[in-house]
Amino acid sequence: MKRSFEELVAEAEAAPMEGWDFSWLDGRATEERPSWGYQRLLGERLGRASAALDIQTGGGEVLAGAGRLPRLTAATESWPPNVAKATRLLHPLGAVVVHDEDEPPLPFGDAAFDLVVSRHPVTVWWAEIARVLRPGGTYLSQQVGPASVFELVEYFLGPQPEEVRRARHPEDARRDAEAAGLEVVELRAESLRTEFRDVGAVVWFLRKVIWMVPGFTVEAYRDRLRELHGRIGREGPFTATTTRFLVEARKP
Repeated sequence: MKRSFEELVAEAEAAPMEGWDFSWLDGRATEERPSWGYQRLLGERLGRASAALDIQTGGGEVLAGAGRLPRLTAATESWPPNVAKATRLLHPLGAVVVHDEDEPPLPFGDAAFDLVVSRHPVTVWWAEIARVLRPGGTYLSQQVGPASVFELVEYFLGPQPEEVRRARHPEDARRDAEAAGLEVVELRAESLRTEFRDVGAVVWFLRKVIWMVPGFTVEAYRDRLRELHGRIGREGPFTATTTRFLVEARKP
């Protein structure tokens, strides 16, 4: 029997939000993964590093799953519940977790790391990355690209201006990295399919990824959510396009 709108929404509102684990969406939403395999690349780079920093680690899940960590490994995170979760996950692996507000400067000395990594950073402070990298060091990051999942964003917010749709363009990352004195050695982008199979998945996703629809609450968007529930019931999953890019840069 199909579950009601109220049941699905109530379940999503009650679900936990800490960490950066999206397993709550298993069976309810799907997202294609980029072909380059970020966690595999991360594991390869960590295996060659002597000192590594993971910026905006979330709950530490990606770093913890990448394989053996260098003897000196640090991670930063701004949201206190995530700091606590990352500490529980990463400390047993030998990594220190530092609470950081994601504003310059990074709480580390110059040339402290030969590898800096970040998966889906909200902001990228290129000058700080260059500062904490040793000469010959590498920055590896998978990032959210322009207009990612904007079919969903514009369902709630309406058409967005071109400057908003173009934000987070890979070529902007190249420009900013080079301006900070880094050499971009790889830049790849892909567009991928995402499906939301029930309205609860949409509610949970927008609660989790808070910058997609700023100020999102069920009460503020109840009518649109109810319409979406009906649409999914009639037409099947709500589909959107996720954009991702991989950037690898080296400090000369």
